[in-house]
Amino acid sequence: MPFRIGDRVRGLSYVHPERLRWERPEPFEGVVVQVGSGWAGVDADQAYVWSRLEDHTERKSLITETELVQRAEEGAHDGPHRHQGR
Repeated sequence: MPFRIGDRVRGLSYVHPERLRWERPEPFEGVVVQVGSGWAGVDADQAYVWSRLEDHTERKSLITETELVQRAEEGAHDGPHRHQGR
């Protein structure tokens, strides 16, 4: 996995193509709270990472469109682990 729970990351939020008429991807920086889609068999180029922002909202981004800012300290995380799908 390229990211772990608690890592600080930045990237562009993911907006499903059907929603681009109403929403636009936005740059963000936050702490990883979930890695992966939660669904078996999803390819890595379509896998997601969810990040919690300073305002306590969350953003979904493609793993391939997200970069590590700072690795989490070993054993530390921000909030509960969420490994299952939403």
